[in-house]
Amino acid sequence: MTRSERTYESVSRWFWVVALGLGVAACRTTGTAARPEAPAAAAPQEIRFDAVTVTADLELDKLNDEELFAAATSFFAENDFKQAARYFGRIADFHPDSVHRRAALYNAGLAHQRLKEWEEAWHRFSELSDPEKGQGDALDAAFRVAETQYHLERYDDAVRLLATVAARRDIPVNRRVEAQVQQGICELEAGQTDTAEETLRKALTTYEALADKDEVDDYFPAQAHFFMGELYRLHYEGVKLEPAQGADKLAQDLNYKAELLLSAQGHYLRSIRVGNGYWATAAGSQIGAMYEDLYHHMVNSPAPSELNAEEAQVYRQELRKKIRVLLTKSINIYERTLETAERIGSQSAFVDRTRESLAKVKALLLADADGEPVPLPPDEDADPHS
Repeated sequence: MTRSERTYESVSRWFWVVALGLGVAACRTTGTAARPEAPAAAAPQEIRFDAVTVTADLELDKLNDEELFAAATSFFAENDFKQAARYFGRIADFHPDSVHRRAALYNAGLAHQRLKEWEEAWHRFSELSDPEKGQGDALDAAFRVAETQYHLERYDDAVRLLATVAARRDIPVNRRVEAQVQQGICELEAGQTDTAEETLRKALTTYEALADKDEVDDYFPAQAHFFMGELYRLHYEGVKLEPAQGADKLAQDLNYKAELLLSAQGHYLRSIRVGNGYWATAAGSQIGAMYEDLYHHMVNSPAPSELNAEEAQVYRQELRKKIRVLLTKSINIYERTLETAERIGSQSAFVDRTRESLAKVKALLLADADGEPVPLPPDEDADPHS
């Protein structure tokens, strides 16, 4: 896997982690009966018939669907997702006429999601999912199916499902935009960068055309702008600086790389302006990281070979001036990002990484004030995002 791929993967997969965290805080319930204490967990027993082994859940065989649902709900509330999946799954598999079956199917899927058992989650959600006409649980389950397909790396399947949802006109615009943004991210993960950009732009166009922006959760347009920034960041990382090709080519590549950085920065800034705390922090972190990355490229790039000693010295002096500007910009953006995070109380992997990067870049700037810029050690210099 290339450096660019590693960097993208570390960001893109947070999308689904956050979506999962938003969606499974509580399981679906039916009825208002008080929940009894969850029974102590007992493992399924194996029964042998000659050479055949059959797994029988004898403990659960004694419980009716009401008892199973109450116990499963209690297990879920206690974050015992293994037992919750077992009890909800029992209803789904052995009580086809239960009034709790649909909720049990959905909740079993949620429990498997929490356990990162994506195939099992896909199986449960798929039975409920109806991306073409579904409402309520059937529509929610369609989004969950797409999420499991993403984690199973079935990106094309996820894209087709999300495109079906996004094309509907009988669901709220918030859900259509949500589907479009998720579709664009899946396309990006599948390497379809041009298609992903088109899909994300459509989602943003839909959002911008709304008279009442409150119809759409700010999470989704902020996320769309963030991943537009990611698209340009990937293009930026694809431009390699090769001094051996000569000063003119190096200058051309450096200018193009800087242009792509500014394009990515523009989308990240739009993400910040939407006002969603999570993506504002993430975008600020990525802007600072890009300036830091360009610094490393410039520091570790030797002078073009055709320059003589005097010309090479002038080249390094001019380069040093630009490097200090990059470091200063990176520090300013990191500090503003942390101020935003503290103001809104945001805590995420982006915040932790920003705090570490700020300390690192400040140390580099202090070192540069006393002499030549100091590159990071090899393990850090390889990829500040890994």
